[in-house]
Amino acid sequence: MTITRRTFFGTLALSISGLPFAARAEDAWPSRMVRLISPYGPGGSNDISLRLLAEEFGRNLHQQFIVENKPGAGTRIANDTVAHAPGDGYTLLYVAAPYATAEALFGKLTYERKDLQPVAMAVIAPLFLIISADAPFKTLPELIAYGKSKPDGLTFASPGAGSQPHLAGELLFRDAGVKGLNIPFRGDAASYTELLAGRVDATLTALPTALPYIQSGKFIVLGVASAERSALYPQAPTLREQGFPNVAAAGWYGFMAPSTTPRAIVDKLQAEVLRALAEPAIKDKLTAQGLEVRAGTAAEFGQFIDNEIRKWTGLIREAGLKGE
Repeated sequence: MTITRRTFFGTLALSISGLPFAARAEDAWPSRMVRLISPYGPGGSNDISLRLLAEEFGRNLHQQFIVENKPGAGTRIANDTVAHAPGDGYTLLYVAAPYATAEALFGKLTYERKDLQPVAMAVIAPLFLIISADAPFKTLPELIAYGKSKPDGLTFASPGAGSQPHLAGELLFRDAGVKGLNIPFRGDAASYTELLAGRVDATLTALPTALPYIQSGKFIVLGVASAERSALYPQAPTLREQGFPNVAAAGWYGFMAPSTTPRAIVDKLQAEVLRALAEPAIKDKLTAQGLEVRAGTAAEFGQFIDNEIRKWTGLIREAGLKGE
């Protein structure tokens, strides 16, 4: 093939002009509407916190950030949507804790871990151990003793097999050396109904939905499954304080992007998430939803996710758990 002078310089001009164009596209992000994919339906802490952050992003970056709810399949529908989206920074995932347990629970997925990259960690939802005020036990040692006195052990309600409350309950059974059966229900409301009726012994739950029952005296809080006491309800001792060192679990949310998203866009979004979470007004609103700010960089979030996957994969395999 003969390369003419005109062809050579034309190709060179295109190559040179393409470089600043790509740089300008990344620097200009966001230049149009950004989709934030939520793995749950409207109204929950995931959705409410994401809408709060979306509004803040839009105000600061002068562009529209919209929330799209894609619930179902243990968050896998939302994960898959973003994993296969263009890596242009305009489709992002507000990832939730089940992301770290999906492969262990369900086997081969329609996406791979390499399809998504962490951007920033946002918040956690501490889990509190709750019993009915009418139960024949009133403290954690009494609950464990009661379980050991029963041939079938304890019964725990959870919002689904493989959920964080389910897995935290499994950790408690193991640490306490007591038999246990985790009974999945569709959401907290059904779990609370069974707890109040005395058909299950306990549940692990986020605080906001349980708080009215606690304040009315219908529920008793036995502890929180965190490394440290939660500022949301500091009077609740940690389960670790009470002799169960391995029982630490929480719901959590953060941002991920398709793995092909340019580093410049990831860095800009990371900075925006960290900025928003540092705002006192944002923190106060998240606290009102039973969430604790746990801001983290992309690297920190990636390490956190790796640790979660290792921790829960081991437990899931040991317990022989399967996803619904």
